[in-house]
Amino acid sequence: MVIQTDSAKRYAVYVFYDKNGIVDEYNEVFLNDLKKNLSRLLIICNGEINEEGLQKFKKIADEVIVRPNEGFDITAYKIGIEYYGYEELSKYDEIMVLNSTSFGPLYPFSEMFDCMARKDLDFWGITQFHEVPFDPFGTIKYGYIPKHIQSYFMVFRKSLFLTDDFKNYWKELPVIHSYEEAVGFHETVFTKDFADKGYKWDVYANTDELEGYTYEGLRDFPRYMIERKRCPIIKRRSFFHEYSEALSRSGGEAAKEALEYIENNLDYDTGLIYKNLLRLQNQADLKKRMHWNYVLSSKVRKKESGSQKLTVALVIHIYYTELAKFCASYVTSMPKGTDVYVTVPNEEKAEIVKNEFTGLDDYNIEYRIVGNIGRDVAPFLVGCKDIIDKYDLICKVHDKKVYQIMPMSIGASWQTECYENLLRNQIFVENVITLFEEKKYLGMLTPPVPKHGAYYPTTGKGEWGDNFKVAKELAIQLGLQVDMNEEKEPIAPLGSMFWVRTKALKALFAHDWQYREFPEEPIQTDATVLHAIERIYPFVVQHEGYYPGWLMSDWFAKIELTNWEFINRELEKAMFEKVGYCDFRELLERVKNLS
Repeated sequence: MVIQTDSAKRYAVYVFYDKNGIVDEYNEVFLNDLKKNLSRLLIICNGEINEEGLQKFKKIADEVIVRPNEGFDITAYKIGIEYYGYEELSKYDEIMVLNSTSFGPLYPFSEMFDCMARKDLDFWGITQFHEVPFDPFGTIKYGYIPKHIQSYFMVFRKSLFLTDDFKNYWKELPVIHSYEEAVGFHETVFTKDFADKGYKWDVYANTDELEGYTYEGLRDFPRYMIERKRCPIIKRRSFFHEYSEALSRSGGEAAKEALEYIENNLDYDTGLIYKNLLRLQNQADLKKRMHWNYVLSSKVRKKESGSQKLTVALVIHIYYTELAKFCASYVTSMPKGTDVYVTVPNEEKAEIVKNEFTGLDDYNIEYRIVGNIGRDVAPFLVGCKDIIDKYDLICKVHDKKVYQIMPMSIGASWQTECYENLLRNQIFVENVITLFEEKKYLGMLTPPVPKHGAYYPTTGKGEWGDNFKVAKELAIQLGLQVDMNEEKEPIAPLGSMFWVRTKALKALFAHDWQYREFPEEPIQTDATVLHAIERIYPFVVQHEGYYPGWLMSDWFAKIELTNWEFINRELEKAMFEKVGYCDFRELLERVKNLS
């Protein structure tokens, strides 16, 4: 069946789900463009929706239904198809079912509808899933995954949806209890069921040429699909799905290169993507998929010196006066004229520090006596809270002397890593400022976690250590609405040193911290408010709509790459001796199953 583009009547069922019941701007942008191609739009909300979101939808849709979140989107599709009755549906040339799991349109939907209208079809979709010779879900009646249209967006023409075949299919659809059943009872079988009955189908962004490269082109080659196939959407899960899945089929580049292509070549506002993902997803997942790791040059300026527009300040806390000279040596990495705030416990130490900071006449240095409480954290949150709104960016560092880990060279090396990755030299710092100017959703940059000596277990349990409970309690106290998961690492400044966009710490400073809230010395090694704050920083950043990332200088990145490669290689050798050679994902499973 071919349809007339200029007179086509279309009815759409859009199934919405959000765990917080919030309608984001990306939903509105998606639907407003889709609506241009429709005669009627029914929105079905699976689960609760807040009043603001409901009113947004009512302005777009002809009708909105709110129902319990039962039976997944497939059950909502059935409700939407049968809602007005088939006699009413006979007025339309096409009916479609789609859900809220995609960002778009990256290109106007009219381009896709015009193209598909010229094809003699009974049903169609945007993308396809290639045949898989087995059933990973245990629910597919064919015993394998047939080639099929992906169910997030399917369109049915009158030549199909008015038939008894179609009506009986939905009438007899089993009750859906799980994701595996949703895939096995509907998504994977619908296309084959109707193709076997003689109905014609196709997809807009056809990927037959990728057969053998991937089962799902949009998942593994999103940039190719967007650039070459003009696919009008990208799936939300591209940016947060389990990273081992990406590594099992690629080098992990898919989401990053797709997002960069959209940002650099299309009119779609990628801020819609950031806003939704930062509100809902875990930052560890997002960082992996979008590779929020920045290696900046300390030799070549990206912009002309002095052309950066963001205002900056440096905050340094010094307790160990013997390290004052070391700290002072990094002040000159900041642009000349920078305001520098040096916090110290008492007047005696202040005088020693001032002597070590002589010769820094190009900088506006202010010394603040803050007492000896709260280590470097209270001096920042209490002693410097009056300056937080004066600058766009702040670099926070402190002296670091580690007595609890021997030899003390381990802690000294960690101090060097922090300073070299935050304040390598003036060229590097200017590039950091430029990066914040270019990445408007970037909120915080921290050195990567240490992995030498006794710090090695940090990458595993150590990011949280025994501090998840106290950090979660603080998050509740601060009113943070972000995903925190004890099984997923915080992108936190574990050395308590970082660059931050001051707006991104609004919720933390809104608490109006007082010195009495911090423990007195001696401080226990875990589970204090200090340890909670150290890990809560990036979640405050995320709550405010920004993301945290890792920062490295080009000098240190060479060392970091060597360290990671050495550690990974030695671990692999040890594990392969026990469980045999295999890929990373399989290796994890085999090691977990060791008795």
